[in-house]
Amino acid sequence: MSEAVGGGTGPGEGGEPVSAVRPFLLTEGRVVAEEQSLPMETQLVATPEALAQLAQPHLAFERRAIIEACRVPVSLAELAARLGLHLNVVRVLVGDLHTRRLLTVHVPRAAGSSDLDILRRVIDGLRAIHTSGGPGRG
Repeated sequence: MSEAVGGGTGPGEGGEPVSAVRPFLLTEGRVVAEEQSLPMETQLVATPEALAQLAQPHLAFERRAIIEACRVPVSLAELAARLGLHLNVVRVLVGDLHTRRLLTVHVPRAAGSSDLDILRRVIDGLRAIHTSGGPGRG
């Protein structure tokens, strides 16, 4: 899937701002409540039932794209980036699919983990790659 599902052009892709109307329509005006918000590192996997429904025409385009992308485990943040949709829009759509038992959601343990901890682990991982000469070298 080389094109983003998000549609519209963003700044730098034609100079026009991204419309707020389309995300509003995708989520039917709903937003994610803070207590229901999934962390961006949450892992998502399509269920066998979801994969069976891909052959049926009743799934909306974005929901179909989410299921197809989740054939293998993928994080919420990566999914949003692949689809070219705002993270909170993807959270709402993922919540719908999870409620319908079309996605399995694996939320990481929150004990002792914070955004700062995650950023430090990412930086340490990047430094390790740089120090070793990069992936595939060594």
